[in-house]
Amino acid sequence: METHEYNNGNITVIWMPKKCIHSGICVKMLPQVYNPKDRPWIKAENATAQELKNQIENCPSGALTYKFNTEQ
Repeated sequence: METHEYNNGNITVIWMPKKCIHSGICVKMLPQVYNPKDRPWIKAENATAQELKNQIENCPSGALTYKFNTEQ
């Protein structure tokens, strides 16, 4: 499945467009991060890792997931 990744340094947001039902929850919860008219439409650097995690956990379709970035 196609994925797009957006990193803010601490967390990577993973978006799967084919799963997205466009509910708008992401835009309503973090409008400074999600702007469908911009490219890229996700600006993960505009929120903290905790804010992104909290919002992604409310995604009804599972189109948004995340992974924490750790030093290797």
